[in-house]
Amino acid sequence: MKIRLTAAFIFIGSALLLQGCAELKLNKPVDELYRDGESSFQKGKYEDALAQWKRVKESFPEPGLSARTEINIADAYFLNKDYIEAAAEYDNFRKLHPSHDLAGYALFGQGLSYFKQIKGIDTDQTPVKNALTIFESYLKLYPGGANTLEVQDKIRACRDKQLQYELYVGGYYLRTKLYPAAIARFEWALYNFVELPRTDETLYNLGKAYIKGGQKTKGRDVYSRLLKEYASSKFAPEVKKVIEQL
Repeated sequence: MKIRLTAAFIFIGSALLLQGCAELKLNKPVDELYRDGESSFQKGKYEDALAQWKRVKESFPEPGLSARTEINIADAYFLNKDYIEAAAEYDNFRKLHPSHDLAGYALFGQGLSYFKQIKGIDTDQTPVKNALTIFESYLKLYPGGANTLEVQDKIRACRDKQLQYELYVGGYYLRTKLYPAAIARFEWALYNFVELPRTDETLYNLGKAYIKGGQKTKGRDVYSRLLKEYASSKFAPEVKKVIEQL
């Protein structure tokens, strides 16, 4: 854990070194300290770079250097896998410099920082929602941006995560015999994620929920649609057997 020293203590104990902390010489010019941060960054010593660049930032340099330092701090956090801190720094940069040339880059970085926080479908889905919101904002604000293609891929990935979550929750309702809740979940997923490749799985689960819930006619209709539109689906053999038994 890094320790902040008071100015008086630094003056009295300037000859001492703190273990685990980057050694910063306070008598260095700001531009030299900035270059030291760049050197540490290029060597992958992100914590050292952060310590140096934070000192630059605290010195209130001229606007151009200040902006470069702030975006560098965000990048260092990101590459150090401190994604929560990185997201906050990218967001701060955009708020402080909304018209800066790197504002789009910062928005993209913020989205990636949220995306990197995404875990399993059985965990908090807030990072998925946050990442999707930021990436969609990127496309609206920078439709021809340098990261457009990657952003579009990330949006699809986020929406697929959302669909997987809906199937996960619907599956829980199905297993616990809460059929109306399962049906509502699967119907919502079917309507809202039509562009994704899990439609056959959604139809399979929806048909099962209908049948288990006593709505066999609706279940048959859903299964017939699955066989018609997704004949090669891995669910097709079982669906055929079920239809024959109805």
